[in-house]
Amino acid sequence: MIDASRQDLVLGVVGAGTMGRGIAQVAAAGGIQVLLTDARPEAIADACQFIAKMLNRAAEKGTIPASQANEAIGRVRAVENLQDFSACHVVIEAVAEDLEVKQDVFCRIETIVGDDCILASNTSAIPITSIAANCKRPQRIAGTHFFNPVPLMKLVEIIDGALTEPTVGDALTILGRRMGREPVRCTDFPGFLAGNIGRGFTLEAAHIVEEGVSTFADVDSIMRDVVGFPMGPFQLIDNNGADIVHRAMESVYEGFYQEPYFRPSAMIRQRVIAGLLGRKSGRGFFQYQDGKTVSTEEPKAIPTNRPRSVWVSPVEPACAQALKELLESLGAKLETGAQPSASALCMVTPIGEDATTSVLNQKLDAQRTVAIDALFGFAKRRTCMVTPATSKETVLEAAGLLSADGVPTTVIQDSPGFVAQRIVAMIVNIGCWIAQSGFASPEDIEKAARYGLGYPKGSFGFADHIGVQRILLILNAAQIRTGDPRYRPSPWLSRRGELHGPLAINNYSKS
Repeated sequence: MIDASRQDLVLGVVGAGTMGRGIAQVAAAGGIQVLLTDARPEAIADACQFIAKMLNRAAEKGTIPASQANEAIGRVRAVENLQDFSACHVVIEAVAEDLEVKQDVFCRIETIVGDDCILASNTSAIPITSIAANCKRPQRIAGTHFFNPVPLMKLVEIIDGALTEPTVGDALTILGRRMGREPVRCTDFPGFLAGNIGRGFTLEAAHIVEEGVSTFADVDSIMRDVVGFPMGPFQLIDNNGADIVHRAMESVYEGFYQEPYFRPSAMIRQRVIAGLLGRKSGRGFFQYQDGKTVSTEEPKAIPTNRPRSVWVSPVEPACAQALKELLESLGAKLETGAQPSASALCMVTPIGEDATTSVLNQKLDAQRTVAIDALFGFAKRRTCMVTPATSKETVLEAAGLLSADGVPTTVIQDSPGFVAQRIVAMIVNIGCWIAQSGFASPEDIEKAARYGLGYPKGSFGFADHIGVQRILLILNAAQIRTGDPRYRPSPWLSRRGELHGPLAINNYSKS
């Protein structure tokens, strides 16, 4: 098989669209000779001009020396005929996401290149095994899933088809590093690696809104401000296009024979039918004008009379202590008794439980009780959950008190695990399920979340930060309250929880 570290390596790129030109650019910047082609000659010329502009811009900004930019530009050669690929050591296909089109491209290329040439597809969803099915040598075909925009996104997924020789993936891993990417390796399973981890983020958010727990704007605010994600799940769907996101959701769900973890959202389907596709249609979950988000001001907390006193439940000691420290800094009068007085505002800090369950288990007055999510801190936003019986006066008092220092408070309806707890728990659980299934190594699962999705932590990083036991509390409570099998904990996660062990990288093993 080809030595991907050889200095005279020639890479062919089929498809000069957004992804193809991005792949060609990072390959050329990595010192690799690139042949770029497309079915449309004008697209090739446009792509070469675009690559030169991007590399020159990087030189102007001081990111790379001008000489290095010029050398990289010189490494990209436009060709109009696939026959010119005969000398290629590796070919990456980046054409339309259509199985028949890709199969046709690969069948034509394999008659042109040498027997040891590696063929790879940049598909984001189509099974590599299916793409290679009509080829004479499917063992040399693999996936190289780059992320858009390629020059900015560091991750590349190396995907082994059912018949791919291991040395092919090894070579593509080396090639990915030469191109300045962070490679992760996975088997050919529906949706691949980063996409499936991401479904814990977007799908759980959609189900939360469908249940009437919160609004899509509030969910986005919570996930950005409370947990530290670069954007909210609904902003992400709008950026990617709801039609594309929903099509992928349905494909993965059917690909896994209706695995409940990946159940699509009826709400997103309806919005696709209505043409609310996101940024590209001017309206999705948010509105857009000239490609920019039309921002709306967050409503200010309504000033109210402060509660005479606040009682904080001691059931979750660490969370209760964090909340007490916040309330003291806000000037609240805290009660210290084992039970609240008859006039106190009651606050509970459940992990996994909904506010109603906490009220019933602790024999509290539902009308004057709210639940506060203390698991992720209070620096940029506070989340206040109410029961169906919580009085309006109690809600206003709690929200007004929590926002007394100017930090916003989001009020949500009753839910097992709040918003942030549920979404993070699903990200953790799906990552553990992928590890359990052997689709990818835990290390690569973690890297996919960080480099491909931009998450503040990956599945295992979140689990270790919050605690495996707490993640299991959230999942088990949600499964009991809703009866939904999508919350069932992965055996990989539950076993480690039962053993009271961390999910630290050096403790990973499949079992």
